[in-house]
Amino acid sequence: MTEIRIPEYDIDPQFIKRWSPRAFTGEPIADATLLSFLEAARWAPSSYNSQPWRFVYAKNGTEHWPRFLGLLSEFNQSWAHNASALVILLSKKTFVPPGKTDAIPATSHAFDTGAAWANLALQASLSGWGTHAIGGYDKDKARQTLGIPEDYALEAAIAIGKQGDKALLPAGLQEREEPTPRRPLAELVAEGGFAFA
Repeated sequence: MTEIRIPEYDIDPQFIKRWSPRAFTGEPIADATLLSFLEAARWAPSSYNSQPWRFVYAKNGTEHWPRFLGLLSEFNQSWAHNASALVILLSKKTFVPPGKTDAIPATSHAFDTGAAWANLALQASLSGWGTHAIGGYDKDKARQTLGIPEDYALEAAIAIGKQGDKALLPAGLQEREEPTPRRPLAELVAEGGFAFA
């Protein structure tokens, strides 16, 4: 663990150990392993238990892989091609409340889906796998290529793999391949009202 990852208060070490590597070995991932990460995501909390998260994935070496990799920006393709799997994380923008028959807007769909992503990332980390959420991908192309209805928001792409040597990365990324610090808690938390710069 690097010195820059020291919590200010006592927390479980899993939160400090998890980080977002880019160097992956390309090692194949078993279906049961990948599905265990998605199983952890399934148990995230959500408003009205609406469970808006959806996951569409491709494993490296399958017929689907080139389509998924091709959704990423050129920069992200330069390192994500060694991932074991790519997941597109979606959230359903509407839901049917309990006791009702008509769908209404799900105002917390992105928030709830973020909780599912956190569960996935922590389960992967606990299992010895790395995850890296990616914002740099073509959402319009993903919607068209993967047949995603308009009622679903595209939240992120996620690379999953076994962490590899940073020498596998393009030169410009090698120096960035380490856990990052966090802002002091005092910059993020305020009692009684908004007090941030």
